[in-house]
Parts: sequence; C-alpha cells; structure tokens
Amino acid sequence: MTKAKVIHTSGTRKRSVARLTLKPGKGLVRVNGVMLDNFEPSLARMKIKEPLLLVGEMASKVHIDVNVYGGGVISQAEAVRQAMGKALSELGGEKIKRMLIKYDRSLLVADTRYKETRKPNDSKARAKRQKSYR
Repeated sequence: MTKAKVIHTSGTRKRSVARLTLKPGKGLVRVNGVMLDNFEPSLARMKIKEPLLLVGEMASKVHIDVNVYGGGVISQAEAVRQAMGKALSELGGEKIKRMLIKYDRSLLVADTRYKETRKPNDSKARAKRQKSYR
C-alpha cells in the first residue's frame, strides 16, 4: 500500500448491486452493518471471503464496508465478492489483478446475464400459448 486512501467500487450480479468502501484499518468487514463472521447463510459468507483469502495479508490492513441490495442471497454474495475483488485489485495493483483473474474472472468482470422478461399474454418468458385446432 502506497498511502492511506479510500476506494469506492461497485459490483453487480442479476438484480443485486453492491456498493463497497475500502479504507485503511484492521481487517474488519461489514455487509449491510453485519460483521462478516456473523453473516448468514454460511455458503454466502464463504463466497464473500474468497477474495480476502486470495490476497492474504493485505486483507488484514483494510476496513471494508459493503451496502448490498436487490436480488437473492447468493447473487448478493456474488455482487459483494466482485466489488471486493475490484477494490483489492485497485489497491494492490497489477499483480493482484492478474492473480484474481486467473483464479476466477467473475471477481473483476461482471456477468451481464439476468432473467428474461415475461412477454405479454404469455405464461412465461419462452413458453407459448397452447393452440387448439378443434
């Protein structure tokens, strides 16, 4: 780390949007005001911890606050980990960025897929109305 600076990033997945603030600190991570160690469900907690485990010691020198809304629990977790990956790569430079992309590209690059909208007068996005010939 060169100097104490605050980094703001965001991550998205489906309908979820995560806004992250990273600043120098003692390794605290809060998601919507809840400490990461108390965050439930545990699968989402493990997904969020991935970028922190990858960068190692750098994670213990920063304080991370995340505000996430929209979507489901897992898509929120993936939005948080993407925002975290972006912030840590901005802080750590090119070496960290290459390592994160090699591990999982979705830590830095958004997956733009989302639910297809339902068409008018139809039951689902792709299903067509049944036709009767008799």
